[in-house]
Amino acid sequence: MKTLIRIPLALFILGAARPDDPPELLSEDFEKGADRWEFSDPDAWKTADGPTGKMLSLHKKTQPKTPHRSPFGVALLKDLVLGDFVLEARAQSSIKDYPHRDLCLFFGYQDAAHFYYSHLGKKTDDHANQIFIVNGADRKKISTKTTEGTNWTDGWHTVKVVRKAAEGTIEVYWDDLKTPAQTAVDKTFAWGRVGLGSFDDLGNFDDVKLRGVKGVPPDRK
Repeated sequence: MKTLIRIPLALFILGAARPDDPPELLSEDFEKGADRWEFSDPDAWKTADGPTGKMLSLHKKTQPKTPHRSPFGVALLKDLVLGDFVLEARAQSSIKDYPHRDLCLFFGYQDAAHFYYSHLGKKTDDHANQIFIVNGADRKKISTKTTEGTNWTDGWHTVKVVRKAAEGTIEVYWDDLKTPAQTAVDKTFAWGRVGLGSFDDLGNFDDVKLRGVKGVPPDRK
């Protein structure tokens, strides 16, 4: 697989951009709907009224067929392919608390059988609260660091993913945006789409911000 030409994101900070920062590619509050998003099950997703306006809601249990054991509820940006990026969003779990309560963040997504995702689960085990790769097989844990569990409450939380493809680094942040809650190093996918969702739970997303450098995916070998 060839790699994209990328601009380093070492000084990449969401919010006020500096002259040498990559451009902001998306600032999404869903007030005008979700036309830029593609859903694994369109019936399970909708824009709904939230505490500060519209939000994107995974409101119905969904189990679309997947090639391998991997998350069911996926919302992907349609028109952006990225190598290095920073994705930030607000997220709310909308189900009753239980040990595997989760939401997920997707990246490096090339197709339904090849992508990365962060599973932000209430209690950590080999299949929860880890960074995973789906690479033509059931999901595989690739985390080099995680926490004992993601402290989901009924309120809103801030999540962030930082990807540097040349180094292979992945950092996932939860509320504290200074110290990553999950890390991994993997160079399998140097580019891909990004998205939001859940393994098999329900939840809401809002105020999605994305910085990065757009690219064109190379031909798969």
